[in-house]
Amino acid sequence: MTALQINLLLAWVWICLGFFSGLGLGLFFHRENWLGGYGSLKRRLYRLGHISFFGLGVLNLCFFLTAQEFGLTGTKFQIASWAFIGGALTMPLCCLLMAHFPRLLPIFAVPVLSLLLGSVLTAVEVAQTGTPGQKGTTSPRTAAWGNPVLGLPTGDSSSNYSRL
Repeated sequence: MTALQINLLLAWVWICLGFFSGLGLGLFFHRENWLGGYGSLKRRLYRLGHISFFGLGVLNLCFFLTAQEFGLTGTKFQIASWAFIGGALTMPLCCLLMAHFPRLLPIFAVPVLSLLLGSVLTAVEVAQTGTPGQKGTTSPRTAAWGNPVLGLPTGDSSSNYSRL
C-alpha cells in the first residue's frame, strides 16, 4: 500500500471515528459535570480530539484528491503524505493524553508541526506544478470534464460531456 493510499484509507477511517467518538461523547454530554463540566480543560480536549477526526480525515482526503489531480510525485510529495498521516494519527492521541496529563502541553507541537510541514510542502508542490494534470498524467476528471482551473474543455468538446 502506497502512502497516498494510506492517506485515502485514513481519511475515511478518521471520518468514521469522528462519528463513533461523537456517539460516545453524545451519550454523556447531557451530564452537566461530566469530565469536569462544559468548560473544563478535560472536556474541551475530548471535544477537540473528536472534531480532529473529522477535520484531519477531510484534510487527508483533500491531499489525496490534490495529489491525484496534480499528479504529484517526488520526495516533497512523499514527505507531505507521511506528514499528514503522522499529524492525523498524533492529534487525537495528544488531545487524549493532555486531557488527563495537562503538563504534556508541549506534545501538541508534534501533530501541529507535522501538519504544517505537510501543508507547506503541498502548497509548494502545487505552486510549482501549475495547472492540474500538467506534472503527471492527466487525471480522469480533467480528461472527462476539461481544465477545472480555466474552465476550458480539453480535446473534442463532444467527448467531454459524454459521461453525464
